[in-house]
Amino acid sequence: MSTLHGILLFVVLQRLAELAWSARNTRRLLSRGAVEAGRGHYPLIVALHAAWIAAIAVAVPADRAPQPALLGLFALLQLARVWVVASLGPYWTTRVISLPSAPLVRRGPYRWMRHPNYAVVAAELAVLPAAFGAWWIAVLFSLLNLAVIRHRIRVEEEVLAPRLQSSRAASSGAAVAGQMESSRLR
Repeated sequence: MSTLHGILLFVVLQRLAELAWSARNTRRLLSRGAVEAGRGHYPLIVALHAAWIAAIAVAVPADRAPQPALLGLFALLQLARVWVVASLGPYWTTRVISLPSAPLVRRGPYRWMRHPNYAVVAAELAVLPAAFGAWWIAVLFSLLNLAVIRHRIRVEEEVLAPRLQSSRAASSGAAVAGQMESSRLR
């Protein structure tokens, strides 16, 4: 098996495992009263990822050696991907599923970024084909992903808006209470 085919096999198995994990989390969240939003764009995301893998498999010669630095970056992105999934834990899905009673996740990469999963995916879509010299695939699928993810982020932001507002209000209330408490201690 070539390096390219081995990596693509890894990516396919990884995505299938993630779909299984996502389906499990989705069932559990829905049973707890979660709601799904943006269902209509989900097939586009699946098709985009499947077409990306297929494009690499068809367009890149199997014997082409990867660029080590970009392949190393792709490996680091896999660690980032695991970090994102682990940080969301039972709330991670491949769909937009929101459980209104659940607290917003603010650990892992979510401490610094609102949508780290999409940043990782965007980087993966560009880096893997680039590692094998398929720059046109990197550019094409990055642009297609941008179009789909822009819509998806709008859907997520709309779903999360009430929880973000209540989270900010709670944070403001805690800050005010903390200020009042510290002024009493002086």
